[in-house]
Amino acid sequence: MNNTPATLDLVQDYYGRQLQGTTDLKTSACCDISAVPEWLKPLLSRIHPEVLSRYYGCGLVTPPLLKGCRVLDLGCGSGRDVYALAQLVGPQGEVVGVDMTDEQLAVARAHQAHHAQAFGYANVKFLHGYIERLDELGLEPGSFDVIVSNCVVNLSPDKDAVLAGVQRLLKPGGEFYFSDVYADRRVPAAVRNDTVLYGECLGGALYWNDFVRLAQRHGFADPRLTEDRPLVVTDPLLAARTGNLRFFSATYRLFKLDAMESACEDYGQAVIYRGTIAQHPGRFVLDKHHDMQTGKVFPVCGNTWHMLHGTRFAPHFEFIGSFDSPYGIFEGCGTSLPFDDAAALGATGPGACC
Repeated sequence: MNNTPATLDLVQDYYGRQLQGTTDLKTSACCDISAVPEWLKPLLSRIHPEVLSRYYGCGLVTPPLLKGCRVLDLGCGSGRDVYALAQLVGPQGEVVGVDMTDEQLAVARAHQAHHAQAFGYANVKFLHGYIERLDELGLEPGSFDVIVSNCVVNLSPDKDAVLAGVQRLLKPGGEFYFSDVYADRRVPAAVRNDTVLYGECLGGALYWNDFVRLAQRHGFADPRLTEDRPLVVTDPLLAARTGNLRFFSATYRLFKLDAMESACEDYGQAVIYRGTIAQHPGRFVLDKHHDMQTGKVFPVCGNTWHMLHGTRFAPHFEFIGSFDSPYGIFEGCGTSLPFDDAAALGATGPGACC
Protein backbone atom coordinates (compact mmCIF):
# COMPACT_ATOMS: atom_id res chain seq x y z
CA MET A 1 0.00 0.00 0.00
CA ASN A 2 2.84 2.40 -0.83
CA ASN A 3 1.50 3.59 -4.20
CA THR A 4 0.29 7.08 -3.28
CA PRO A 5 -2.38 7.63 -5.99
CA ALA A 6 -3.76 4.11 -5.54
CA THR A 7 -3.92 4.53 -1.76
CA LEU A 8 -5.69 7.87 -2.01
CA ASP A 9 -8.20 6.36 -4.45
CA LEU A 10 -8.84 3.49 -2.04
CA VAL A 11 -9.49 5.84 0.87
CA GLN A 12 -11.75 8.08 -1.21
CA ASP A 13 -13.79 5.08 -2.33
CA TYR A 14 -14.03 3.59 1.17
CA TYR A 15 -15.15 6.79 2.90
CA GLY A 16 -17.02 8.31 -0.01
CA ARG A 17 -18.99 5.33 -1.31
CA GLN A 18 -18.59 2.11 0.69
CA LEU A 19 -19.29 3.57 4.14
CA GLN A 20 -22.72 5.10 4.48
CA GLY A 21 -22.56 5.70 8.21
CA THR A 22 -20.67 5.07 11.45
CA THR A 23 -22.32 1.67 11.94
CA ASP A 24 -20.67 0.32 8.77
CA LEU A 25 -17.24 0.29 10.45
CA LYS A 26 -15.73 -3.03 11.55
CA THR A 27 -13.67 -1.90 14.56
CA SER A 28 -14.36 -0.17 17.88
CA ALA A 29 -12.52 2.96 16.76
CA CYS A 30 -15.45 5.38 16.75
CA CYS A 31 -16.50 6.99 19.99
CA ASP A 32 -19.81 6.26 21.62
CA ILE A 33 -21.79 9.37 22.64
CA SER A 34 -21.89 8.00 26.20
CA ALA A 35 -18.10 8.42 26.41
CA VAL A 36 -18.19 12.10 25.42
CA PRO A 37 -17.60 14.53 28.32
CA GLU A 38 -20.70 16.26 29.61
CA TRP A 39 -19.57 19.76 28.62
CA LEU A 40 -19.20 18.68 24.97
CA LYS A 41 -22.62 17.00 24.60
CA PRO A 42 -24.58 20.28 24.25
CA LEU A 43 -22.24 21.35 21.44
CA LEU A 44 -22.73 18.07 19.59
CA SER A 45 -26.49 18.28 20.07
CA ARG A 46 -26.53 21.42 17.92
CA ILE A 47 -24.89 19.67 14.96
CA HIS A 48 -27.08 18.44 12.13
CA PRO A 49 -27.98 14.71 12.40
CA GLU A 50 -26.69 13.91 8.89
CA VAL A 51 -23.28 15.33 9.79
CA LEU A 52 -23.19 13.24 12.97
CA SER A 53 -24.21 10.07 11.11
CA ARG A 54 -21.12 10.30 8.86
CA TYR A 55 -18.62 10.57 11.72
CA TYR A 56 -15.60 8.24 11.42
CA GLY A 57 -13.23 9.62 14.05
CA CYS A 58 -11.45 7.69 16.80
CA GLY A 59 -11.13 10.34 19.50
CA LEU A 60 -11.96 13.82 20.73
CA VAL A 61 -10.00 16.66 19.16
CA THR A 62 -11.25 19.56 21.27
CA PRO A 63 -8.30 20.83 23.32
CA PRO A 64 -8.99 23.56 25.88
CA LEU A 65 -8.61 27.31 25.45
CA LEU A 66 -9.71 27.73 21.84
CA LYS A 67 -11.72 30.97 22.06
CA GLY A 68 -10.62 33.31 19.26
CA CYS A 69 -8.25 30.74 17.75
CA ARG A 70 -7.82 29.90 14.08
CA VAL A 71 -8.08 26.12 13.74
CA LEU A 72 -7.42 23.74 10.82
CA ASP A 73 -9.03 20.28 10.71
CA LEU A 74 -7.13 17.79 8.52
CA GLY A 75 -9.44 15.22 6.97
CA CYS A 76 -12.57 16.93 8.26
CA GLY A 77 -15.01 14.52 6.54
CA SER A 78 -18.63 15.58 6.94
CA GLY A 79 -17.63 18.31 9.40
CA ARG A 80 -18.63 17.07 12.84
CA ASP A 81 -15.43 18.25 14.50
CA VAL A 82 -15.39 21.48 12.48
CA TYR A 83 -18.86 22.41 13.75
CA ALA A 84 -17.98 21.46 17.34
CA LEU A 85 -14.78 23.51 17.18
CA ALA A 86 -16.65 26.42 15.60
CA GLN A 87 -18.63 26.78 18.83
CA LEU A 88 -15.46 26.66 20.92
CA VAL A 89 -13.51 29.28 18.95
CA GLY A 90 -16.54 31.57 18.86
CA PRO A 91 -17.36 34.38 16.43
CA GLN A 92 -13.87 35.87 16.65
CA GLY A 93 -12.23 32.57 15.64
CA GLU A 94 -12.29 30.51 12.47
CA VAL A 95 -12.26 26.81 11.63
CA VAL A 96 -11.07 25.53 8.24
CA GLY A 97 -11.77 21.94 7.22
CA VAL A 98 -9.79 20.10 4.54
CA ASP A 99 -10.85 16.82 2.96
CA MET A 100 -10.27 14.98 -0.34
CA THR A 101 -13.61 13.12 -0.43
CA ASP A 102 -16.29 14.92 -2.44
CA GLU A 103 -19.16 12.97 -0.90
CA GLN A 104 -18.11 13.89 2.63
CA LEU A 105 -17.54 17.56 1.80
CA ALA A 106 -20.95 17.73 0.13
CA VAL A 107 -22.57 16.78 3.45
CA ALA A 108 -20.45 19.31 5.37
CA ARG A 109 -21.22 22.17 2.98
CA ALA A 110 -24.92 21.35 2.68
CA HIS A 111 -25.44 22.26 6.33
CA GLN A 112 -23.31 25.42 6.66
CA ALA A 113 -26.35 27.69 6.68
CA HIS A 114 -28.09 25.48 9.27
CA HIS A 115 -25.14 25.78 11.65
CA ALA A 116 -24.64 29.50 11.06
CA GLN A 117 -28.24 30.03 12.13
CA ALA A 118 -27.90 27.67 15.13
CA PHE A 119 -24.69 29.31 16.35
CA GLY A 120 -25.58 32.90 15.46
CA TYR A 121 -22.46 33.39 13.35
CA ALA A 122 -20.64 31.84 10.36
CA ASN A 123 -16.99 31.05 11.00
CA VAL A 124 -16.23 27.86 9.05
CA LYS A 125 -15.10 27.01 5.55
CA PHE A 126 -14.33 23.75 3.79
CA LEU A 127 -11.57 23.17 1.24
CA HIS A 128 -11.17 20.25 -1.13
CA GLY A 129 -7.58 19.04 -0.98
CA TYR A 130 -5.06 16.55 0.24
CA ILE A 131 -3.45 16.69 3.67
CA GLU A 132 -0.16 15.70 2.02
CA ARG A 133 -0.36 18.82 -0.19
CA LEU A 134 -1.39 21.59 2.17
CA ASP A 135 0.89 24.02 0.34
CA GLU A 136 -1.48 23.85 -2.67
CA LEU A 137 -4.47 25.24 -0.75
CA GLY A 138 -3.41 28.87 -0.48
CA LEU A 139 -3.09 28.77 3.30
CA GLU A 140 -0.60 31.22 4.77
CA PRO A 141 2.42 29.74 6.59
CA GLY A 142 2.28 30.29 10.34
CA SER A 143 -1.39 31.24 10.27
CA PHE A 144 -3.02 28.64 12.56
CA ASP A 145 -3.05 28.54 16.35
CA VAL A 146 -4.18 24.91 16.48
CA ILE A 147 -4.34 22.09 13.93
CA VAL A 148 -6.44 19.01 14.64
CA SER A 149 -7.09 15.68 12.95
CA ASN A 150 -9.32 12.77 13.89
CA CYS A 151 -8.24 9.31 12.74
CA VAL A 152 -6.93 10.49 9.36
CA VAL A 153 -3.12 10.65 9.45
CA ASN A 154 -2.94 6.83 9.50
CA LEU A 155 -4.77 6.80 6.15
CA SER A 156 -2.16 9.00 4.49
CA PRO A 157 0.44 7.29 2.27
CA ASP A 158 2.90 10.15 2.93
CA LYS A 159 2.92 10.93 6.63
CA ASP A 160 6.20 12.86 6.28
CA ALA A 161 4.46 15.36 4.01
CA VAL A 162 1.57 15.72 6.46
CA LEU A 163 3.86 16.57 9.39
CA ALA A 164 5.91 18.94 7.22
CA GLY A 165 2.72 20.78 6.24
CA VAL A 166 1.56 21.00 9.84
CA GLN A 167 4.91 22.44 10.92
CA ARG A 168 4.71 25.02 8.12
CA LEU A 169 1.17 26.21 8.90
CA LEU A 170 1.38 26.43 12.71
CA LYS A 171 2.23 29.69 14.43
CA PRO A 172 5.22 29.64 16.82
CA GLY A 173 3.81 28.14 20.01
CA GLY A 174 0.98 26.54 18.03
CA GLU A 175 -0.28 23.03 18.66
CA PHE A 176 -1.08 19.95 16.59
CA TYR A 177 -3.67 18.07 18.67
CA PHE A 178 -4.86 14.88 17.03
CA SER A 179 -6.27 11.41 17.55
CA ASP A 180 -5.13 8.47 15.48
CA VAL A 181 -4.50 4.72 15.45
CA TYR A 182 -1.13 3.23 16.40
CA ALA A 183 0.30 -0.27 16.62
CA ASP A 184 2.46 -1.85 19.31
CA ARG A 185 4.94 -2.93 16.62
CA ARG A 186 5.60 -2.30 12.92
CA VAL A 187 2.64 -3.40 10.79
CA PRO A 188 3.61 -6.23 8.37
CA ALA A 189 3.04 -5.94 4.62
CA ALA A 190 0.11 -8.40 4.62
CA VAL A 191 -1.86 -6.06 6.90
CA ARG A 192 -0.67 -2.87 5.18
CA ASN A 193 -1.79 -4.19 1.79
CA ASP A 194 -5.21 -5.40 2.92
CA THR A 195 -7.65 -2.87 1.45
CA VAL A 196 -10.33 -3.28 4.13
CA LEU A 197 -7.86 -3.15 7.02
CA TYR A 198 -6.34 -0.03 5.48
CA GLY A 199 -9.74 1.61 5.14
CA GLU A 200 -10.51 0.66 8.76
CA CYS A 201 -7.44 2.68 9.88
CA LEU A 202 -5.39 -0.39 10.85
CA GLY A 203 -3.25 -1.08 7.77
CA GLY A 204 -1.76 2.40 7.75
CA ALA A 205 -1.24 2.63 11.50
CA LEU A 206 2.24 3.63 12.58
CA TYR A 207 4.28 1.74 15.14
CA TRP A 208 4.16 4.22 18.03
CA ASN A 209 7.94 4.55 18.28
CA ASP A 210 8.23 5.27 14.56
CA PHE A 211 5.65 8.02 15.04
CA VAL A 212 7.76 9.61 17.78
CA ARG A 213 10.79 9.60 15.47
CA LEU A 214 8.70 11.05 12.63
CA ALA A 215 7.44 13.88 14.82
CA GLN A 216 10.94 14.70 16.04
CA ARG A 217 12.25 14.71 12.47
CA HIS A 218 9.79 17.47 11.66
CA GLY A 219 10.67 19.68 14.61
CA PHE A 220 8.22 18.40 17.23
CA ALA A 221 10.85 17.43 19.76
CA ASP A 222 8.68 16.02 22.53
CA PRO A 223 5.33 14.46 21.46
CA ARG A 224 2.96 14.18 24.42
CA LEU A 225 0.39 11.41 24.74
CA THR A 226 -2.81 12.68 26.35
CA GLU A 227 -5.17 9.67 26.21
CA ASP A 228 -5.36 6.21 24.70
CA ARG A 229 -7.51 3.10 24.59
CA PRO A 230 -7.11 -0.34 23.00
CA LEU A 231 -9.07 -1.00 19.81
CA VAL A 232 -11.04 -4.15 19.14
CA VAL A 233 -11.44 -5.59 15.64
CA THR A 234 -15.07 -6.62 15.90
CA ASP A 235 -15.18 -8.50 12.59
CA PRO A 236 -13.77 -12.02 13.27
CA LEU A 237 -12.36 -12.44 9.75
CA LEU A 238 -10.46 -9.17 9.98
CA ALA A 239 -9.30 -10.00 13.50
CA ALA A 240 -7.73 -13.20 12.20
CA ARG A 241 -5.79 -11.23 9.57
CA THR A 242 -4.24 -8.89 12.15
CA GLY A 243 -2.76 -11.77 14.18
CA ASN A 244 -0.95 -10.68 17.33
CA LEU A 245 -0.86 -7.01 16.44
CA ARG A 246 -2.34 -4.72 19.06
CA PHE A 247 -3.88 -1.43 17.99
CA PHE A 248 -4.60 1.67 20.06
CA SER A 249 -6.56 4.83 19.53
CA ALA A 250 -4.37 7.58 20.95
CA THR A 251 -4.42 11.36 21.19
CA TYR A 252 -1.12 13.24 20.95
CA ARG A 253 -0.28 16.90 21.21
CA LEU A 254 2.72 18.36 19.41
CA PHE A 255 3.89 21.91 20.05
CA LYS A 256 5.83 24.08 17.61
CA LEU A 257 8.53 25.34 19.98
CA ASP A 258 12.12 25.76 18.86
CA ALA A 259 13.46 25.77 22.42
CA MET A 260 12.42 22.21 23.25
CA GLU A 261 14.94 19.39 23.63
CA SER A 262 14.78 15.74 22.53
CA ALA A 263 14.82 14.57 26.16
CA CYS A 264 13.11 15.77 29.33
CA GLU A 265 15.84 17.68 31.17
CA ASP A 266 15.50 18.69 34.81
CA TYR A 267 16.25 22.34 35.67
CA GLY A 268 14.58 22.35 39.08
CA GLN A 269 11.53 24.18 37.75
CA ALA A 270 7.90 24.07 38.76
CA VAL A 271 4.56 25.60 37.80
CA ILE A 272 1.32 26.44 39.59
CA TYR A 273 -1.97 26.19 37.72
CA ARG A 274 -4.25 29.14 38.46
CA GLY A 275 -7.50 27.26 37.75
CA THR A 276 -8.62 29.83 35.20
CA ILE A 277 -9.30 27.72 32.08
CA ALA A 278 -12.99 27.13 31.34
CA GLN A 279 -14.23 23.59 32.11
CA HIS A 280 -10.97 23.00 34.05
CA PRO A 281 -11.33 24.88 37.35
CA GLY A 282 -9.83 22.22 39.60
CA ARG A 283 -7.00 20.78 37.50
CA PHE A 284 -5.30 21.02 34.13
CA VAL A 285 -4.17 17.84 32.37
CA LEU A 286 -1.41 18.50 29.86
CA ASP A 287 -0.85 14.79 29.14
CA LYS A 288 -0.97 11.38 30.82
CA HIS A 289 1.86 12.29 33.19
CA HIS A 290 1.04 15.91 33.97
CA ASP A 291 -2.19 16.32 35.96
CA MET A 292 -1.81 19.67 37.71
CA GLN A 293 -4.16 20.54 40.57
CA THR A 294 -5.15 24.16 40.97
CA GLY A 295 -2.89 26.07 43.35
CA LYS A 296 -0.43 23.23 43.92
CA VAL A 297 3.27 23.47 43.05
CA PHE A 298 3.99 20.95 40.29
CA PRO A 299 7.63 20.12 39.36
CA VAL A 300 8.23 20.07 35.59
CA CYS A 301 11.02 19.38 33.11
CA GLY A 302 12.31 22.06 30.77
CA ASN A 303 10.15 20.88 27.88
CA THR A 304 6.95 21.03 29.92
CA TRP A 305 7.94 24.52 31.07
CA HIS A 306 8.19 25.60 27.41
CA MET A 307 4.86 23.91 26.51
CA LEU A 308 3.15 26.08 29.11
CA HIS A 309 5.27 29.23 29.02
CA GLY A 310 5.55 29.57 25.24
CA THR A 311 1.94 28.83 24.27
CA ARG A 312 -1.62 30.09 24.77
CA PHE A 313 -1.58 28.47 28.23
CA ALA A 314 0.98 30.89 29.74
CA PRO A 315 -1.46 33.36 31.39
CA HIS A 316 -3.00 30.52 33.36
CA PHE A 317 0.18 29.48 35.19
CA GLU A 318 2.74 30.80 37.63
CA PHE A 319 6.31 29.82 36.75
CA ILE A 320 9.01 28.99 39.28
CA GLY A 321 12.72 28.73 38.45
CA SER A 322 14.87 29.23 35.36
CA PHE A 323 17.22 27.29 33.09
CA ASP A 324 20.35 28.21 35.05
CA SER A 325 20.76 24.94 37.02
CA PRO A 326 20.70 21.70 34.99
CA TYR A 327 20.24 18.46 36.96
CA GLY A 328 20.22 15.88 34.16
CA ILE A 329 17.35 13.76 32.87
CA PHE A 330 14.02 14.35 34.58
CA GLU A 331 13.08 11.34 36.71
CA GLY A 332 10.56 8.99 35.09
CA CYS A 333 11.35 9.83 31.46
CA GLY A 334 11.02 6.39 29.81
CA THR A 335 10.84 4.66 26.43
CA SER A 336 8.46 1.71 26.99
CA LEU A 337 5.04 1.24 25.33
CA PRO A 338 3.15 4.40 26.34
CA PHE A 339 -0.37 3.03 25.90
CA ASP A 340 -2.45 1.21 28.50
CA ASP A 341 -2.18 -2.51 27.75
CA ALA A 342 -5.29 -4.05 26.18
CA ALA A 343 -4.75 -7.33 28.05
CA ALA A 344 -4.65 -5.54 31.39
CA LEU A 345 -7.83 -3.61 30.62
CA GLY A 346 -9.88 -6.47 29.23
CA ALA A 347 -10.96 -7.30 25.71
CA THR A 348 -13.27 -4.32 25.25
CA GLY A 349 -10.99 -1.69 26.73
CA PRO A 350 -11.97 1.17 29.01
CA GLY A 351 -15.25 2.98 28.74
CA ALA A 352 -13.70 6.38 28.15
CA CYS A 353 -13.16 7.75 24.67
CA CYS A 354 -9.69 8.93 23.77
